[in-house]
Amino acid sequence: MRRLEGRIALITGATSGIGRASARLFAAEGAEVVCVGRDEARGATVVQEIEEMHAGRARFIAADVTLAADIAKILEVVKTEYGRLDVLFNNAGVFVTRAIDEIDEAAWERVFRTNAKAAMDMTAAFLPLLQESKGVILNTASIGGLPYHIAGSKTYLYASSKAALIQFTKLCALNFAPDVRVNCLAPGITDTPIYTNRDFSRFSGIPMGRVADALEVARAALFLVSDEASYITGAVLPVDGGASLK
Repeated sequence: MRRLEGRIALITGATSGIGRASARLFAAEGAEVVCVGRDEARGATVVQEIEEMHAGRARFIAADVTLAADIAKILEVVKTEYGRLDVLFNNAGVFVTRAIDEIDEAAWERVFRTNAKAAMDMTAAFLPLLQESKGVILNTASIGGLPYHIAGSKTYLYASSKAALIQFTKLCALNFAPDVRVNCLAPGITDTPIYTNRDFSRFSGIPMGRVADALEVARAALFLVSDEASYITGAVLPVDGGASLK
């Protein structure tokens, strides 16, 4: 039996990178995937890939998870069309680097609303459905948010927002047990469109000798939302080729 057979999984930031790879993989493992993102064209492409390549079921909801009205719209669609939710994968995020004297209120607001507050708001909105289904929440943080890994001269906003998300994950895991498991991915450098500079040779210090493929991170996500991780909650799983060991 496939690992997510018959389950409803909602993935934010599902139109590219880790979210897209996870949507395809979850569908291949039997889930009906609700893909959420802002780009309708890319969303339609992901749904088509799932239906044609994996013979899976998926739908796309165009929404911005930093907006309360859009979260309410997503919730209404899920309640109306499915009546339940088994997996909430809060994956949407932005990567912004700035020197400390270049950080303004607009940049702070954008990064923290997307990387931390959106996950909090989505969790609050969908928690009742997840409690009913004994479901799972997974959040995408970063090794940049780990307390023992400090790197990057301009990652103040990004690292701080991901550290906040890690702490939020642990609090949810403690408070929602035993009904809902809550875990966190902490990817390292991953080959996704979030990097406009495609010269990954500058990350030559990674012990594994390369950056991650999005599918490798998606496989870790699949494990954490599946029954194979049934006794894991509050975990922060680095998927980084050993980068955070340095």
